[in-house]
Amino acid sequence: MEISHSQKFALGFGGAFIVAGIVLSTLVFPFWNFIREDVYEDVVILNNDNGVCYVDTLDGVPKTIENCNLKTGDNATIRFGEGLAWAEIVHP
Repeated sequence: MEISHSQKFALGFGGAFIVAGIVLSTLVFPFWNFIREDVYEDVVILNNDNGVCYVDTLDGVPKTIENCNLKTGDNATIRFGEGLAWAEIVHP
């Protein structure tokens, strides 16, 4: 069985596409960028808006906490992914 010119071209193009995808996924945008390190921080609740609390953290990104039952001014320990705008309260 002989491969035609168009089939050779398609195989070459497909192979180059796969190689480019592998290079981009490992060198330019590595998978481990999706896995963020957890950061724990003691914060003061700035506002509670119907169960959604807002806090300010040392990284400068204001955090939103869903299902929050704390009051404005309460202290809490939160956990968040580095650089993300959401957090959760950590109960000891």
